[in-house]
Amino acid sequence: MFRFEEPSYLYLLLLIPLLAVGYYLAIVRKKRAIRQFGDPQLMAMLMPDVSSFRPHLKMALMLLVVGLMSVLLARPQFGSKLETVKRKGVEVIIALDISNSMLAEDVQPSRLVKAKRLIAQLVDKMENDKVGMIVFAGDAFTQLPITSDYISAKMFLDAINPGLITKQGTAIGAALDLANKSFTPQEGVGRAVILITDGENHEGGANEAAEAAAKKGIQVNVLGVGSPDGAPIPVEGTNDYRRDREGNVIVTRLNEAMCQQVAKAGNGIYVRVDNSNAAQKAITQEIDKMAKADVETQVYTDFNEQFQAVAWCILLILLIEMLILERQNPLFRNIHLFGNIGDKKA
Repeated sequence: MFRFEEPSYLYLLLLIPLLAVGYYLAIVRKKRAIRQFGDPQLMAMLMPDVSSFRPHLKMALMLLVVGLMSVLLARPQFGSKLETVKRKGVEVIIALDISNSMLAEDVQPSRLVKAKRLIAQLVDKMENDKVGMIVFAGDAFTQLPITSDYISAKMFLDAINPGLITKQGTAIGAALDLANKSFTPQEGVGRAVILITDGENHEGGANEAAEAAAKKGIQVNVLGVGSPDGAPIPVEGTNDYRRDREGNVIVTRLNEAMCQQVAKAGNGIYVRVDNSNAAQKAITQEIDKMAKADVETQVYTDFNEQFQAVAWCILLILLIEMLILERQNPLFRNIHLFGNIGDKKA
């Protein structure tokens, strides 16, 4: 596996286009200055030793050196060995409701956006835990298999939107059944499902799925997003709201009673998500209470520094740049001159 130990130094690569632009502007100013003294062709004949190509070549080599220096400072490394390491942690599957009702804005900026931000905060708090993500509406599917790669988790989280599932509904039971099957077979590790939903229009089977999870030692915690008073569902790209067949604006309400029942059946806690960070703190505390076991994770170890090869390349390029003179080689100029004389005699 290849990586950079100090990747921030790669920002030095931005100097290359800046230096190139500066060099181009300097050439333009130089040509303007030459025109002030006389005809450029005549000036070139008066300066036969001056090369028009070699300064460009030398500048290109220096830009290459700047690029390689940024790579050198970033410390390129290769992982030489993949090892399975054990760390104390738990396994968490997050099941997120992405039905259209999650677009309601009784929680700012919307139920779904608030839920995604909460998940990002939960992932940021994790250290040695594993996390997976399931999304559901009228159906459920795995968005991210359980992993300890938190960067990938947040990338997959950003891609979540209601358009991932066309079938509408709130299949909480299907989501919990899928979550129960998504944990690793490792024994002795604490497991939890974090169900994030407004609970509206659920299709049944949720309590039974939560009870089945509890029997397997999986804790089901529920985060209810929204308010019991409800809010209309915006139509994306317009200033209007979703309406029923009679033309009435649809108001979606948090089904708090159902959420509490599912949490109770799953031996977990229920927390309402509001415009504060109370829900994130409560669920983090609950996860911290769980028994942590050795979670096996494969990581690359024994990273070897690769800067030596880059340093040799820089040294070689600098040596070549020093050997290239800005003036033409006299031998080549004489050959060119004699060739012209021969042509005239002929």
